[in-house]
Amino acid sequence: MPCDIDAPLVWYVSYGSNMNAARFGCYLAGGTPDGGKRAFPGCRDPQAAIATRGHELPGGIYFATESLVWGGGRAFYDPALPGTAPARAYLITAGQFSDVAAQEMYREPDGDLDLSAVLAAGRAELGPGRYETLLCAGELDGYPVLTFTAPWSSTDVDLLAPSAAYLRMLATGLCEAHGWDIPRVADYLATCPGAAGTWTAESIATTLATLDGPETSPA
Repeated sequence: MPCDIDAPLVWYVSYGSNMNAARFGCYLAGGTPDGGKRAFPGCRDPQAAIATRGHELPGGIYFATESLVWGGGRAFYDPALPGTAPARAYLITAGQFSDVAAQEMYREPDGDLDLSAVLAAGRAELGPGRYETLLCAGELDGYPVLTFTAPWSSTDVDLLAPSAAYLRMLATGLCEAHGWDIPRVADYLATCPGAAGTWTAESIATTLATLDGPETSPA
């Protein structure tokens, strides 16, 4: 969706583990998230997000390619999938968005992305990497809604089930952003391509059983 405006601030929309505010804080200020295996350098500007809210993206998520941080499949967004993907939006600077995108590709933040193409066309492929395709999903409060995903679709790649640790991180983010309870989280995650067929709602709920609510962090 085109979004042809100047963008000193943007809504970065996470549909994966960055829905967890503490984890996303490691992308902004640096550090190692709970349960993770990798430290993040943080943004050049480490200030906290100006605002955050629950959000939904048209389409769905699926799990594929092996995460070096969590093991198991990573979450990717495919706007062609049916339904809507629950997500979390963070209002940050365009420079911070550039730095978050760099860290998703295991790179050091070192410069601002040119967002003109994605704002004008709604999609821009910066490279072949797993999170180097930028998408603009309209505007919110006058600022563009941006996310990134893989250049391929869910039907073009081998699916891979996510790890229990990764599901726990997604679950805390969904609870925080949308106020969902564990049964609803488990029902949702069990339907996502890559998780479906390996994880059931019951097995996910068992894995998440120690989560007490939105403020609980995974062990």
